[in-house]
Amino acid sequence: KIAVEVFNLTNELPRSEDYGLTSQIRRSSNGVASNISEGFGRKTNKDKVHFYIMARGSAFETQNHLIYGTKVGYFDKIKAQELETNYSELIFELNKLIGYLG
Repeated sequence: KIAVEVFNLTNELPRSEDYGLTSQIRRSSNGVASNISEGFGRKTNKDKVHFYIMARGSAFETQNHLIYGTKVGYFDKIKAQELETNYSELIFELNKLIGYLG
């Protein structure tokens, strides 16, 4: 769901960002969901943790893109902060899961 919200947020970015910020933030936000899914499907805890760590990294990357996009005036500050908070909560949950499985 959160990746869809990021996708929708980027629909208003200028065409000049199609291969820059638009592409980067869409890839990183989708990478969070993809890595969580792949980790869930893995058999060993070691494999699961690897993909959850990758998801956490992509979540941090997405937060960075949201901050940058807001600072340059591309994103609505309130909407971007809401998404940043959602990613912070997701990172917190991933940290707990990584700690439990690791």
